Amino acid sequence: MVPMCAAASSGRGQSSSARREPGDHRSARRAAGAHRAPRRPRWGRTLGLIGVLILLGGLGVFLPRRFGLGPWAPPSADAKPLTEPQLSALPLGQRIVAIAKSQLGYTSDPQDTYCNKYSAYWVSGTECGNGNYNEEWCADFAAWVWQKAGALVDYQYINGDINSSSASFYEWGVDHGTWHPVGSGYVPQPGDVAVYGLDAPALIAEHVAVVTGYQAGAKGPDVINGDGDRTAFSVVEAVDDQYTADTHLTHYAQATISGYVSPTPVGS
Repeated sequence: MVPMCAAASSGRGQSSSARREPGDHRSARRAAGAHRAPRRPRWGRTLGLIGVLILLGGLGVFLPRRFGLGPWAPPSADAKPLTEPQLSALPLGQRIVAIAKSQLGYTSDPQDTYCNKYSAYWVSGTECGNGNYNEEWCADFAAWVWQKAGALVDYQYINGDINSSSASFYEWGVDHGTWHPVGSGYVPQPGDVAVYGLDAPALIAEHVAVVTGYQAGAKGPDVINGDGDRTAFSVVEAVDDQYTADTHLTHYAQATISGYVSPTPVGS
């Protein structure tokens, strides 16, 4: 199986500035008898600026939700990692969410590669020379979070086990009776893994992400992506209402939410 995950565009935006033609246009206007428009009162300019900010804020909320690209949620500056006793006291799903949130902002190293610590934990991919391993790592991240939280993870390259292939979570869920396809009426729970762009006969999926919550009426779940690329290349990031996978733009049409896999506690 080929690991399918988030992929970042290599294109970079280019800035440009308008070229000023020779000559002083302001002097030409004055020579022609042009008069400067009356200056708007300071309070008027302030109200105008506030109006623009309100409009931009509204677009920032409406557009992402309209197209299923929920806003990125940065980690809180006041958030502190839970202690081991605090984690142990939580239900499995909440432990998974807490551990996933503790990784927000992590980026691959070097940043222009897929070299990451989660694949290194599973010794999967190719060595990077700095202790990290290089491969697309959304599934490696989700497996790492599950394992650290105390969920059952058999990481092997055998059909039915979890590995770096996003579709392996689907296979694992089917084998363990915890696969919930979209349309089944299942409400995603915190700690589930969302699977995107699944082609079940071919055993291929585009992406997986850890579910942190779900609001009634939303098109998709709130998630934390490993190997995300909405805000940077190959980063752990949070997105609300993620209906389409956090993958390269050309894949969006086929990488919609396909279903959810629920974790199973170790020993159950």
